[in-house]
Amino acid sequence: MAKKFIDIMDTTFRDGFQSVFGARVLMNDFLPAVSAAKEAGINHFEFGGGARFQSLYFYLNEDAFTMMDKFREAAGKDANLQTLSRGVNTVTLDTGSRELIDMHAKLFAKHGTTTIRNFDALNDVKNLEYSAQRIKHHGLKHEVVVTMMDLPPNCVGAHDAEFYEKCLREILDSGIEFDSVCFKDASGTSSPEKVYRTIKMARRLLGDNVHLRLHTHETAGVSIACYLAALEAGVDGIDLAASPVSGGTSQPDILTMLHAVKGKDYDLGGLEVDKILKYEDVLHDCLKDYFMPPEATQVSPLIPFSPMPGGALTANTQMMRDNNILDKFPAVIKAMREVVEKGGYGTSVTPVSQFYFQQAFNNVMFGPWKKIAEGYGKMVLGYFGKTPVTPSADIVELAAKQLNLEPTTAPAIDIADQDETKSIAHTKAILEKEGIEATEENIFIAAACKEKGIAYLKGEGKVMVRKNSDIIKPATKSGSNQFSVTVNGHNYNVEVADGFDNFTLKSITPAKESSQPKDEPKAVSSTGASNEITATMSAGVFKILVNIGDSVKAGQTVVILEAMKMEIPIEAGCDGEVEEILISQGQTVEDGQLLVKLK
Repeated sequence: MAKKFIDIMDTTFRDGFQSVFGARVLMNDFLPAVSAAKEAGINHFEFGGGARFQSLYFYLNEDAFTMMDKFREAAGKDANLQTLSRGVNTVTLDTGSRELIDMHAKLFAKHGTTTIRNFDALNDVKNLEYSAQRIKHHGLKHEVVVTMMDLPPNCVGAHDAEFYEKCLREILDSGIEFDSVCFKDASGTSSPEKVYRTIKMARRLLGDNVHLRLHTHETAGVSIACYLAALEAGVDGIDLAASPVSGGTSQPDILTMLHAVKGKDYDLGGLEVDKILKYEDVLHDCLKDYFMPPEATQVSPLIPFSPMPGGALTANTQMMRDNNILDKFPAVIKAMREVVEKGGYGTSVTPVSQFYFQQAFNNVMFGPWKKIAEGYGKMVLGYFGKTPVTPSADIVELAAKQLNLEPTTAPAIDIADQDETKSIAHTKAILEKEGIEATEENIFIAAACKEKGIAYLKGEGKVMVRKNSDIIKPATKSGSNQFSVTVNGHNYNVEVADGFDNFTLKSITPAKESSQPKDEPKAVSSTGASNEITATMSAGVFKILVNIGDSVKAGQTVVILEAMKMEIPIEAGCDGEVEEILISQGQTVEDGQLLVKLK
């Protein structure tokens, strides 16, 4: 009897890059590997969408639509090129209006997409209906999704096989048109038994003719077991990645899965080991200079308790590295458990995973529940749709008070339509003011990426890629045996002693930094009396709202910092006149660094 053919989607160039490098990989560096994958017999790729849309404008100074066009050229006209969309959020962290959701599907169809995998992190089917309609309208294949994870211990009410059956039945009852169904576990926390029961249930409801897939990550260490359980239960397709962006926070490696099914009646995409080895050799060469975060290669025993998706984990740790606060990461992951427990059990996948992480981050940095993150607060208040269970009443009350918003049950898409700033006309006006041509692509870039999209379109984008050749700069010799070495942006003075055929390290000391001293006064609160306004944490300078000579009042926001995709307002502690501004937009500042001085 012939083996059952299992479709393999290669996630290397979207989820793999996202999960290992925080999506920061330049297109010209990886395109040769796409050709190598094609030669290896792969014809189904995840090639864009998700975080690999905004990240190109935020960190790479590249155009996502150009990348998609070049990918199509490399993969060939017959390849199934798939993107990831977040329902009413499309490829952003915020909800979109109907006209922007339509533009998303139209432009992705124009730029080479075959299939859009469409999910809602809350499993609110209302958030999928319009996006599904527009995906089909523009001639694309629609893969509808039920999102999965495991809950922290002692949490009940969602995320079991019965809950997923309820979600799937709601999709079927809604009349949403789809070409395939995917169960997506971005955190990789579902147990193999739950996966087996869920896929069995779905096969029973869908019949034998609907293409059924499972997507998971290795972050919690059970991905291979889950894929084997899904295969046994009747799944038709699974997602895999190629080394070096496989395993750890990413999908299992193609070669590992080929090994796992030896002797079983499954044909994984017709793929052959020798050809995949050649492809992975090319990919290794393409990525050899990229800094590999150690957390990207690890399995974490904490993830089942604090379900952080692989794709969000490294994106967040990379941002923490940028802001010199990576030491806070373990505490934030531990704090995330309570945030999930109180937040209504939305699935930990973007954007909800980012909301969870931002709130846990705030709880660590500012004290438990002292500062409600905007996204998390809006989620528990209902602005992103209906959460699987009702969030904790005390957190809802806190969010309403801090954000000055009332809870709502209105559909998220209707709320977005009523927001004038989410209209095409609003974005066109911004482009016109900036002297930028209002093409559909430019409109969508500006609407999806806000100020950073505008900066890209004006030619002011920055490349923020972590390559080994940039992180460890060549040493410069300052004396006979003295060197100045830069590691991760920090300068060190190194003295060595000559030996017969090598050097012996004599001393290494931090060089004098040109930035503000570490003992600068800590940030003042809005009720403080200091005329020195300092940073509350290590972050980037997003906006400077005052000029020298301006009069300011106590409590007035004078600077907005940005960290972890959040805006952090910095307020004046007293009345005064701006005497000095010691920072510039885009600069990275340290915790306690002097930003503005009043007189």
